[in-house]
Amino acid sequence: NYMSLRIIKAGIADTLQDTGRYGWQHLGINPTGAMDKFAAAMANVLVGNSPQAPVIEMHFPASVFLIQQPTLLALAGADFAATINGEALSPNQPVIVNKNCVIQFHKPKKGARAYMAVHGSYDIPLWMNSYSTHLKAKAGGFHGRTLQKDDEIIINPLFDFSSLVAGKDWLVIPWQADAGWSDVSSDEIFFLPGNEWDWLTEEAQENFMEQNFVITPDADRMGYRLSAEILNSKVKEELISTAVNFGTVQLLPDGRLILLMADHQSTGGYPRIAHVISAHHSRLAQMKPGNQIRFRTTSQETAEELLRKQYQHISLLENSCQLKLKELLHA
Repeated sequence: NYMSLRIIKAGIADTLQDTGRYGWQHLGINPTGAMDKFAAAMANVLVGNSPQAPVIEMHFPASVFLIQQPTLLALAGADFAATINGEALSPNQPVIVNKNCVIQFHKPKKGARAYMAVHGSYDIPLWMNSYSTHLKAKAGGFHGRTLQKDDEIIINPLFDFSSLVAGKDWLVIPWQADAGWSDVSSDEIFFLPGNEWDWLTEEAQENFMEQNFVITPDADRMGYRLSAEILNSKVKEELISTAVNFGTVQLLPDGRLILLMADHQSTGGYPRIAHVISAHHSRLAQMKPGNQIRFRTTSQETAEELLRKQYQHISLLENSCQLKLKELLHA
């Protein structure tokens, strides 16, 4: 008797993602994965999954879901004013939802991407060692595409929650995660100079660190274009295609910038003037067109320290949630 989650109305670009598909870039298969890996891990550990388990990544407007059996789930990342059968459900809070309940999202209150994890995780096939949707290759995730109306995603329940929600629509589990290990709403983004940082004139380097960049409307999972004053390069060479990463800032020939995100190509031929530190990728992922970015230079030590804090936050949360779940399920 398998159980599933049904899409009763499709969102604009919802996909299944995990931490990404690594080790295939030499074949042109880029990592993809969740834009906000910190929020994805948080949703997972709140329901007792491994931080690497697949999650549904939602953009606004998001899908409307019908829960077809009692399920323990959690939302993290953006706050899209979620409701279960019309009653408000806050992010970072696990909840057991009874069958035939509907989860909807009403407005983008804060952030750009929300994540939903379910206890036992989504039962989708691995492709090249990852569950992430690779839209270009039409593989991974749920049939290699965004979620559509009437899709049914199978869930592997490890526990029958029906007795816990008997007679009610849902039950909030009495613990909530603190998402604020760092101020995610800050517009400050830390970077390390890229391989071609020295190609910029001194004036352009100063401009990069002093002005506010605005994310333009064509921002997507591949990258954000940034509008601001043109940055001048003193080197007019073409680069041979070189490796790029999530968070790489590329300088286009017209002096504008592109900030690469989760679905970027595996190589690029533009100068890499900066790399946003990994710990701030989740901050970038929660930004949307019209938001401003200020770049701040930092050190390798700070970059590593912030990333370590992020991992530590998830691992402490994972340990305490697993203990609490054990108590709950064996009570």
